[in-house]
Amino acid sequence: MDPRIERHAEVLVDQCTGVTAEDDVVVVAPPVAEDLVVALYRRLGEIGAQPTLHWSSARAEREYGRAMDEEAFRTPEHRLAEMEATDVVIAIGGGTNLAETSDVAPEKNAARGRAHEPVFKERLETRWVITQYPAPGSAQKAEMSTAAYEEFVWNAVDRDWEAQRDFQQEMADVLTEGEEVRIRSGDTTDVTMSIEGMRGCNDWGTHNMPAGEVFTAPVRESVEGEVLFDKPVMRNGRELTDVFLRFEEGRVVDFDAAGHVDVLEATLDTDEGARYLGELGIGMNRAIDRFTYNMLFDEKMGDTVHMAVGDAIDECVPEGVEANESAAHVDMIVDMSEDSTIEVDGEVVQRDGTFRFEDGFEA
Repeated sequence: MDPRIERHAEVLVDQCTGVTAEDDVVVVAPPVAEDLVVALYRRLGEIGAQPTLHWSSARAEREYGRAMDEEAFRTPEHRLAEMEATDVVIAIGGGTNLAETSDVAPEKNAARGRAHEPVFKERLETRWVITQYPAPGSAQKAEMSTAAYEEFVWNAVDRDWEAQRDFQQEMADVLTEGEEVRIRSGDTTDVTMSIEGMRGCNDWGTHNMPAGEVFTAPVRESVEGEVLFDKPVMRNGRELTDVFLRFEEGRVVDFDAAGHVDVLEATLDTDEGARYLGELGIGMNRAIDRFTYNMLFDEKMGDTVHMAVGDAIDECVPEGVEANESAAHVDMIVDMSEDSTIEVDGEVVQRDGTFRFEDGFEA
């Protein structure tokens, strides 16, 4: 077996989730990622853990979504029971056709998201990690050969994550200590939000692999201004471009997109919480230097910020503080490489993609 796949499995099991012999583990993967599943099972066997495998199929999900009535979706109690009994979840992305589910009605996707929210919430109580297998469909969307995409993915996974953690911690501390963030990019994005009392979290290789961001949760009603997300985002097999959101008192009051605005509207209408920001994230992984239409990688790029409408990440929200809740959590990206600043409490902490603690920063 390719030693890069074995290393990928080792990182997922040992670093990201810290699996022990006492753990019950759920592995979710598409058939194209079978080699990584085999490597995971070998490593889990060496440890003595108990795994269960769920194969995922975009074709099956398409047929199910098209056949179901919107009102018929309900919480799958057997999935919920399984998740309640699970210690670790390892979820692997990858496919041969990234648009396979593109002809499922957006309203049905939103309805299914609402029905599955209890399962999703329970999964967040496990030790979980999401990763990517270098599948041909993802390589094609990234406009890369399969071999080049394999190198891209595995180079992003096999890194000195302790050094990445240390690099990111200063920015995480800035967010923890800060009270207000302002993000400006050209004449299309100018948005402010309070982060007072929230935590700045350092993603260096636990829940995401690859990792490489710091993130926090805005105070729910504090977001004001306009954002143009100038990087495309894939949502339910569709490509949304130039998503525009305008916020007043935290809530999205106006929106638009150059493509598939119906998908955006259905996302925002998932529930009341989907109209509010749940996350502000800042990409800090300099090894990810190209856009690939894969949010797991793209949101980590060092010259970007991302914001997610919907559910807040509990890790960022102290006990006793209200967090935004939603069945949705959809990340979208702003390119910060030119004519852009991030300010915290009136002080510029990043200009044109360069952080104040990096060489080349201009105050």
